[in-house]
Amino acid sequence: MTFQSWAKRLFKNTPKRSEAVEIQENISLAKWTWWKIGGPADFFCTPKTVAEVQEALQFAKLKNLPVTVLGGGTNVLVSDLGVEGLVICMRELRGTEIEERGGRIWIRALAGTPKSELTKIFLRKKLAPALFMCGLPGDVGGGVVMNAGIGENTVPREFCELVDAIEVVDRTTFKISKIKGTDMEWSYRHSGGYSDGIVVQAWLSWPLEMVADIGEKVKQATQNRIARQPLTQPSCGSTFKNPEGAKAGALIEQAGLKGFQIGDAQVSTKHANFIVNLKNARSKDVKAIIEKIKSEVASQFGCQLQTEIRFLGREE
Repeated sequence: MTFQSWAKRLFKNTPKRSEAVEIQENISLAKWTWWKIGGPADFFCTPKTVAEVQEALQFAKLKNLPVTVLGGGTNVLVSDLGVEGLVICMRELRGTEIEERGGRIWIRALAGTPKSELTKIFLRKKLAPALFMCGLPGDVGGGVVMNAGIGENTVPREFCELVDAIEVVDRTTFKISKIKGTDMEWSYRHSGGYSDGIVVQAWLSWPLEMVADIGEKVKQATQNRIARQPLTQPSCGSTFKNPEGAKAGALIEQAGLKGFQIGDAQVSTKHANFIVNLKNARSKDVKAIIEKIKSEVASQFGCQLQTEIRFLGREE
């Protein structure tokens, strides 16, 4: 079975019919992000099917509302003033289908599927992507949009190495289209080639080549992250992209900013590329720390750090 025929058959099985999606008003977004920061969305919904995503977009068009898509909430900083218009949270759009054909494993994953679910699938099959996936928070849609990856020199180390195709919903026409991974534009922590469409699912594959000790490698990698990263505190994960030939965390630490704090936002004392919420941090506090870090690293090392995160919501 070719990828095209396999994808076509699974595409037919994608849920398209549903009850009307529930639209809520004035919903706090703090609990929907890993940083636990952010004001309210004017309108908010959590579609469970692709059809409900289309319905939400139709609602926004009818009301002339801007649309913001929120995935797992791992790499976003939401404004204290909230988000104008409709926020479509993809967290409930989840599910996978798996097949083994032609010496490869093929996975169809809806956008809100946690990456941890993919880790389990690859781990059961003793495949290399388990090591890559175990270091990534968030969901599949966010992984595609950000071309999520890890700093370790493993194969694979970025989402683009697994994605065969994606399915997107056009924000204006609500039409669904499929785009091959080879037709997409991939770069460090970024993907493109699907205009302003909303990624609703992805097809991924990998050769069925077992790695005997993958379970032990995943266990060791997880233990290393627990030891090095502040995983028990609210954060967005890595705040800055690694500049070429350097590590953002090391530069921030060398600049003397480990533990630097504004309000309840703090540069982690465990890993300097993490900004943590100690209790009641606000978006403006995190932004102030980000600007401080950029300024100090540029001044001391001549390096212009760039954030990995997306800023959502009203200007403060």
